[in-house]
Amino acid sequence: MSYLENVGTLDRLLRVITAIVIVVSFFHHQISGPGGIVLLVFAVGLLASAVFGFCPLYRLLGIATNRFKTQ
Repeated sequence: MSYLENVGTLDRLLRVITAIVIVVSFFHHQISGPGGIVLLVFAVGLLASAVFGFCPLYRLLGIATNRFKTQ
């Protein structure tokens, strides 16, 4: 486990599921317009944080959902 990782396994799974729901909703035109694009960018951020196991906002707030506290 890397020192930078502050996102736990369950948190990663929930981020991936949320991102998939947003992306599918966008491409099925259930969400659209500027708000849809903002949500799509948010989904990309969720996927990136799930892949790398690091959330910058968590770091700023001193939060870690992984098993080993990294702060």
